[in-house]
Amino acid sequence: MSSKSRMYRAYNTARRISFNDDSKFIIFSDCHRGDNSFADEFANNRNIYFHALQNYYKNGFTYCELGDGDELWENISFKDIFEAHQNVYELMKLFYNEGRLYRLYGNHDMVYQNESYVEKNLFTYFDKITGKDAPLFPCIKFTEGLILEHETTKQEIFMVHGHQTDWMNYVGWKINRFMVRVLWRQLQVFGIGDPTSPAKNYKELIKVERRTKRWIVENKNIFTIMGHTHRPRFPEPGDIALFNDGSCVHPRSITGLEIENGEISLIKWQISTTADGTLKVKKLLLEGPQKLIDYITE
Repeated sequence: MSSKSRMYRAYNTARRISFNDDSKFIIFSDCHRGDNSFADEFANNRNIYFHALQNYYKNGFTYCELGDGDELWENISFKDIFEAHQNVYELMKLFYNEGRLYRLYGNHDMVYQNESYVEKNLFTYFDKITGKDAPLFPCIKFTEGLILEHETTKQEIFMVHGHQTDWMNYVGWKINRFMVRVLWRQLQVFGIGDPTSPAKNYKELIKVERRTKRWIVENKNIFTIMGHTHRPRFPEPGDIALFNDGSCVHPRSITGLEIENGEISLIKWQISTTADGTLKVKKLLLEGPQKLIDYITE
């Protein structure tokens, strides 16, 4: 199956959600939540991420996580990840209980294609206080794509992880997972990056973006949001409509995309220092807001 066919399959099987100008979405991807060990890149930004997500929950946003939320290449067990970041999952559970959480799978959590794996590991968790299983994300379903369809304009916003145009990370993901577990995870402590990741291999990054852009152009410049490469992207109206939310494992910051009031913005959350030396988490606007309808093509 070609990268083009994989993109079509993600689009054709995507979950569809109706939205309007009053709808509010926060889009993150590539959290790579790990086990809080030396190889857990998410651990460095956990407090930033938790504060940001708490803010979005209080303000009525729907959370869309576009794959690689959980680092299941370096880690064999989701249980270890859950125990390392239980407060994060309890916050995500609040979104889920209110129908405000949508999760896609990426190459690092490709096992979420397997419904029995999801049922076994994510429907419930063992509560050490009560000594019984408690609900976590009961009946949650992971999809390959997600489409927001505007109630009035009928504009579609297609969301996908982005590894569909990356053969080795889609078809050969089990090989890459093996290499990460036995080799690259150990080498991370010496500062050696994983060459299988387009986020750390510029040539692969360019290939992924080029193939995705080609698919977008062939499909009437459909508004597309992806992750995978960890490189934020916010095109101008009239350009190829490929957006990228970046990642939650940038050094000392996380990036994402907000949709609110019929507009889209690229934002960054980071720790800043006030004049009196106090540290606080602050949101910065990087690009936008830009009206969604400005990206509609005839």
